[in-house]
Amino acid sequence: MDMVRNYQKELDKILSGLTQRSMTPSLLLHSCCAPCSSYVLEYLAAFFHITIYYYNPNISYEEEYLRRMEEQKRLISELPVKNPVQFLSGDYEPERFYQIAKGLEEVPEGGERCYKCYELRLLASAKKAKEIGFDCFTTTLSISPHKNAAKLNEIGEKAGKLYDIPYLYSDFKKKNGYKRSIELSKEYGLYRQDYCGCIYSKINSAARE
Repeated sequence: MDMVRNYQKELDKILSGLTQRSMTPSLLLHSCCAPCSSYVLEYLAAFFHITIYYYNPNISYEEEYLRRMEEQKRLISELPVKNPVQFLSGDYEPERFYQIAKGLEEVPEGGERCYKCYELRLLASAKKAKEIGFDCFTTTLSISPHKNAAKLNEIGEKAGKLYDIPYLYSDFKKKNGYKRSIELSKEYGLYRQDYCGCIYSKINSAARE
């Protein structure tokens, strides 16, 4: 039987090794929104030169997409971290999300449609990280208790191998990461949406109210 991997321990080991390096490595950090990136930036900016990569074609409605992007920029400008954080925006391509979601519209949230969405964003992140010359890449998505960290890391690893760029394993909800993100969101008055971004999660969120 396969052992369940502890991605937080794997990350701890990597970060411990970085303290011995004379040069600070660069990290392309895919982010879905400011709240999810808050703890991750606070945590990782001590070890990396980070560039936030905001690529989220799953977000329905351009107004929502732009609001989250501006909130992300604001957090970067206000959050005190050891190494300055840069921002890079991808293109807003909702048609790409609808293409991969076709036929999966009725799948419950957290299922195959979400996995396809992870893949869409992580492949784009790996490609961008390789193009620009980053040392590694990862995503903030594992901070959410609603996201499958094992699947995210599986997809991230495959994307990294495809583009020959190391993927930084993570499960950012561990070590009270999710709790800390809520605290930071309150501290900085961040806009916290009640759905992940796509129209299907918005419908599900409305149904729960």
